[in-house]
Amino acid sequence: MGGTVVPERELSIEQLAPARERTEAIAAELQTRLERHLETLRPVLAPRRLLGRFVRGGVRDDAVAADKALTDLREGFARTCGRPFNLNKELGEDPFSIDNVLELYPFEYEHKLEGGDKIVTLTSPNSWRLGFRSGYTFDELRTAVRERTSLRSSDARQFLINALVLQALLEKFPDARALLNDLRYDVQLEKVEGMGELPCITVRVASLSSFRPTDSVIAAATRLSGVPAFIELIDDDSIRKMHDPLRDAIEASAR
Repeated sequence: MGGTVVPERELSIEQLAPARERTEAIAAELQTRLERHLETLRPVLAPRRLLGRFVRGGVRDDAVAADKALTDLREGFARTCGRPFNLNKELGEDPFSIDNVLELYPFEYEHKLEGGDKIVTLTSPNSWRLGFRSGYTFDELRTAVRERTSLRSSDARQFLINALVLQALLEKFPDARALLNDLRYDVQLEKVEGMGELPCITVRVASLSSFRPTDSVIAAATRLSGVPAFIELIDDDSIRKMHDPLRDAIEASAR
């Protein structure tokens, strides 16, 4: 899971139902809070702050170094648009249409159950992919690439542009990332297997960990549901031990 090892823990079938119900309630609360925080940050991470007049609705002089940002975007797109997307690297001269709405996509990955060929899609309850709204979600694009279905080139192109712009915004305005850190979020740039050089932004609730039951329990649960999908379970101990970034900073200063 994005370089993070998810521990396995013994859990009975009887313990699973209440643990899963509790996890789903916590995950819903965490996502609601994160969406609210991102909405507050929307003006700070507006694409026009990076690209100015090169974004539809941007003002000619409202972004410092917009020309350099455009050059960097073109170079980044040329590096990213090849395999596995196989898109035309030319971006044209028209202003970019980037929907200034930050969306959260589920953090999903595949897990092969021990002792068989069954593959289950696992979802993290405390991590999400982050991106500007586009015609593809992250997993829709990954599925289209992996299964070699009909790739919608215009939507894939927009997704790549959005990802590169968001990466550049977080680099240009580090205080936005610092604010998210202060709100207990860990923001990471990752490369995902099978997605080439696409920069993927992951937001995780820091100090809150999750685990998965043994494969036999997951297999039993997915047989009952008929759906090959499972959500990791929140570790209750990690809730009690969550770090406070402000307290950590104050203690470090005092030392």
